[in-house]
Amino acid sequence: MQSAPSVPFDGKAFVRTLPSSPGVYRYFDAAGELLYVGKAGNLKKRVGSYFLKPRMEPRIAAMIAQIARCEITVTRTEGEALLLESQLIKSLKPRYNIMLRDDKSYPYIYLSGGEDFPRLAFHRGARNLPGRFFGPYPSAFAVRESLNLMQKLFKVRQCEDSYFRNRSRPCLQYQIGRCTAPCVGLIDVETYREDVRHAEMFLEGRSSAVIDELAAAMDAASARLDFERAAALRDQVAALRKLQAEHHVHGASADMDVIACRIEADQACVSVLFFRNGISLGTRDFFPRLPLDATPADLLAQFVAQFYLERPVPRELVLGAPIAEAELLAQMLAEQSGHAVAIKTRVRGERAQFLQLAERNAQAALTSRLASRQTLGARFADLARVLELEEPPRRIECFDISHTRGEATVASCVVFGPEGPEKSHYRRFNIAGITPGDDYAAMHQALTRRFRKVAEGEGARPDLLLIDGGSGQVAQALDVLRELGVDGVRVVGVAKGPGRRAGEETLVLADAGRELHPGSASPALHLVAAVRDEAHRFAIGGHRRRREKARTQSVLEEVPGIGARRRAALLKAFGGLAGVEAAGVEELSRIKGIDRGLAERIYAALHG
Repeated sequence: MQSAPSVPFDGKAFVRTLPSSPGVYRYFDAAGELLYVGKAGNLKKRVGSYFLKPRMEPRIAAMIAQIARCEITVTRTEGEALLLESQLIKSLKPRYNIMLRDDKSYPYIYLSGGEDFPRLAFHRGARNLPGRFFGPYPSAFAVRESLNLMQKLFKVRQCEDSYFRNRSRPCLQYQIGRCTAPCVGLIDVETYREDVRHAEMFLEGRSSAVIDELAAAMDAASARLDFERAAALRDQVAALRKLQAEHHVHGASADMDVIACRIEADQACVSVLFFRNGISLGTRDFFPRLPLDATPADLLAQFVAQFYLERPVPRELVLGAPIAEAELLAQMLAEQSGHAVAIKTRVRGERAQFLQLAERNAQAALTSRLASRQTLGARFADLARVLELEEPPRRIECFDISHTRGEATVASCVVFGPEGPEKSHYRRFNIAGITPGDDYAAMHQALTRRFRKVAEGEGARPDLLLIDGGSGQVAQALDVLRELGVDGVRVVGVAKGPGRRAGEETLVLADAGRELHPGSASPALHLVAAVRDEAHRFAIGGHRRRREKARTQSVLEEVPGIGARRRAALLKAFGGLAGVEAAGVEELSRIKGIDRGLAERIYAALHG
């Protein structure tokens, strides 16, 4: 940490050293913390505007009073400066910038490639699998809703490959008319590929072309007196026409996002309506971190720059307010995406209606969030009252343990703040080296690993530490904090009530040696129970994944003659442990490197 400078930062003298080139500037305080990142077409003029004006807005004046150092990066063009500014804001999170808090990767519909019978699936993450990806979609719900429609319309399989390869008879999806059972040969490859082609056309937005092809096929089937086939095609065409009428955006020939924002009580909401190929993909709301005195134009400009920095950009953006340097931003997005991007604020007709819808969504979402924040604030205040704290806690951590009869023990740590869960700070700890089922030892190990970093000066220190358990688990927490020399952390145990009924939990106060029973009507207990339940959910999820991974590996590892290569070959050939378990000795012995004797040993190990 840098020491405070002996003299105040001389902004006027610094400005005289700056070039008149485009670039990015960064302001730091005396402790070296980044205050603000900005871009400029002319660094001398832009930075000089902070120090040469006689009067500034309150937010700007408060920031300038803290500046101890300024750094610049010269760029070739103003567009490069805009791109670098957005990258630095996302990665460095300056205090006085508008900051989009959206760390989730967006979901896609995935159509597998290189197979006779491809499948459609939900996908999130790197798009490095063979096949095609359609999207991104605004939410997992939008993807699953689309996949549900695709099952009804085109009957392309969506099952996992391991499930598909091990079927001996059609599954329920075939029975209810949502799959053509390629797993057992009830449809030939060419006919299935035609269904896949139509599904691709539909996902590309060419639903009218699909309808035309199916209508022609219906007429041909009717002409050859295949009335059953003609009736099936008629129903498919009717379903597509109905869907097209419900979801098609007339006049939106290009991909389009409609973006509106609302600001109220120092909180902001940005609502985005997504349209691709004339099809509505739904909406998504964002709640950026907002500095004081930010305007809707400021918010929209920063949102667009940050949101589309690493995402596909539509050809048209409709914004709820005019933004500065819209042409420059459109040029940067066009260079990034490889196609022209239009930014519009004055729209008529249906686009104006969509913009009004986005504005209503933003207002409704912001109103709901403010109400929820008030409720959460009341719960934090009541918790401070119940625990006799001087002020509501700013950071609550809760630990829980999960295992199955001592197997694959996992501890979880979840974090809550005044605005709710802080999921980027969640942690899981795989517990090892203890007696299976010893929850006290597991808790001691997890807390030691967590608070050792605090003792070393790393990581945030919680104001309140919740432990899922009674006095025994609380004692483990106190022992760890004493051993590591960590003080200033209030420890409270959350013990289940009689009959494990919700609302009857007991709060075990470590420092006072008392027990509290706030009751089911207590806002404080509602908050504690919510944090405890989240820790429980997070621990169970980690435990289940660790258990399944251990079982997948350990059973085969225990078979003599099975090394890493043969184990990988088995799991790959049968699509996982479930497929290996379903295979007989003859099927196992067909795998390269597996003779009949080894196959018999594998079968015996898997079937007890």
